[in-house]
Amino acid sequence: MHVLVAVFCVAYSVLLSLLPTFAALITSPSQLPTTTFDYIIVGGGTAGLVVANRLITQNASLSILVLEAGPSNAGVATLQIPFLAPTLSPQTPLEWNTTTVQQAGLLGRSLPYVRGRVLGGSSSINFLFHQYCSSEDWDRLGNISGDSGWNWANMRQYVQRVNLFLLLPGVQLTNLEGRQHERQVPPADNHAGTAAQILFDTHGTQGDTFTSLPGFNQTTDAMVYQTTQQVAEFPFLQDTSGGDTRFLGMGFLQSSSKNGVRSSSSTTYLSNALGNPSLAILVNATAIKIVQTGSSAGLPSMRGVQFITSPLPGSTLVGSPFNISARKEVILSAGTVGSTQLLLLSGIGPAKTLELNNIPVVVNNPSVGANLTDHLLIPNVFQVRGNSLDGLIRDPTQQSQALAQWNLTKTGPFANSVANTYGFFRLPSSSSILAGIPDPAAGPNSPHFEMIPTNSWFAPGTVIPTTGNFLTIVSVVISPTSRGTIQLASPNPLDMPVVDPQFMMTDFDIKTAVESSKAAIRFATAPPWKNYTIGPFAQFATAVNSGNDTQLQIYIRAFGTSAFHSVGTAAISSAKQSFGVVNPDLTVKGVSGLRIVDASVFPFIPSCHTQGPVYLLAERASDLIKAAG
Repeated sequence: MHVLVAVFCVAYSVLLSLLPTFAALITSPSQLPTTTFDYIIVGGGTAGLVVANRLITQNASLSILVLEAGPSNAGVATLQIPFLAPTLSPQTPLEWNTTTVQQAGLLGRSLPYVRGRVLGGSSSINFLFHQYCSSEDWDRLGNISGDSGWNWANMRQYVQRVNLFLLLPGVQLTNLEGRQHERQVPPADNHAGTAAQILFDTHGTQGDTFTSLPGFNQTTDAMVYQTTQQVAEFPFLQDTSGGDTRFLGMGFLQSSSKNGVRSSSSTTYLSNALGNPSLAILVNATAIKIVQTGSSAGLPSMRGVQFITSPLPGSTLVGSPFNISARKEVILSAGTVGSTQLLLLSGIGPAKTLELNNIPVVVNNPSVGANLTDHLLIPNVFQVRGNSLDGLIRDPTQQSQALAQWNLTKTGPFANSVANTYGFFRLPSSSSILAGIPDPAAGPNSPHFEMIPTNSWFAPGTVIPTTGNFLTIVSVVISPTSRGTIQLASPNPLDMPVVDPQFMMTDFDIKTAVESSKAAIRFATAPPWKNYTIGPFAQFATAVNSGNDTQLQIYIRAFGTSAFHSVGTAAISSAKQSFGVVNPDLTVKGVSGLRIVDASVFPFIPSCHTQGPVYLLAERASDLIKAAG
């Protein structure tokens, strides 16, 4: 999401504050011990570092190279402070600074399209929301792929492997999946009553990723809870992680953090694997092509990688490319945009597109770059009476005090991301929006939209007013039907691809967006908010006061933006299907030696924040890779 401009000064005041640094990271190609590895992982992000960890810790004799286009996350304090997440994007050195084409559904606006460009990838710069979606999301993936291994009945085991939930002292978990759950660490503020905020026995305590409940109480928390008790439309959801639990209602946010500090794939999976001499992590290395190295079983073998030293920001100077190869596999984990671009640059994609860019066709696959799907985010802003976080956002003195508290104890407002609660909801079954179309949600227990109460001004792309206190009920179209594309702008790998999410291009998305804003209005004006909420603010007030859905739609088109949850452009399909990009085992159709492990393979967008599903995807992918030998 976008930067909160008023706290950007704090971000850079601590940018060079040193945290413990990693050992054994390679910063120059000249430091590579060899040019041939068992596995080459392109992308040291959320998924790529999971795979690196799982492969090397299971078999230390393997040689593995991870190429990361960005820098190390070590020593960058802004990446560790949850509250500063909004300062990390867009248009910073820690992300790719991609923008979309003008969106016809959003009044012709071009949007930032954020993706991490640093070790840990988007898990290092996102807003820390951590969940696994509904079980129906995974069951749909199993059905589409023809592989029941993707069904929730199998995938649930990876939650315990991924998730090291931070518990209050004295909380005893039942035994799950035959594992012992012993390590228990309190939330940042050690608050009481967490048993009412989470179902402890659905979480692991021996995994790699730390997750925690909010560590700083906000004024709005009590009003959110009271609303769930008084308004049937917004039931309380005791555990928001999904999977084994009910996934409809409003509850307390679970974030990827430990004791007020961000938990990313780099601070966990990578740090736990470093020190193994067979694992090399090369930062500032941009892959520009996957190279055919021959043929295997009648298929092109794609086991070569060409890369360059990443140009400095703003520089057009590009050095000579380096060539390396994998004995077993190349694993693309460059994210939805990056992996798609690399496939196209390497001759895997629609033949017409490749020929227009003078790229030799290796595999003609029209599915590459199609089916781009993302969540639309809508800021529904209300003016309120005091006690919001807007004073902190505006006031450097308060920011300095909060930073000092965080540095000393890892507590206070900086220990939290932008929200403490969020919820997931369905349109009524009788809604005319659903008439005559297949329900785009994964099942009857999966949501159509999300709401995130944020106790401050939060309208990406705008500047916070100089006065006033605000509540933003962010709403998100969580099961969209609009589909877009990613295409090459040119054959130059340093030119950003053409990203076109096609937001708000279907009746379902348009009408569901409007209904999500109307739900936000009902929520923020429910009886518990009577003495807090003044009413909708500025352009949102104009739209609401008109009493006209058309005006709300115009507001959404003017202020809606991406939630940066892009998926789908290298989608899974069954091995028998000619469409799709990867097989159920994530190997790329039509070639050998190449696999994709990132969000691009999801054929439908998960009905939640995508970090958790990507972790689970990478965990199973690691098992599939190990099984393939």
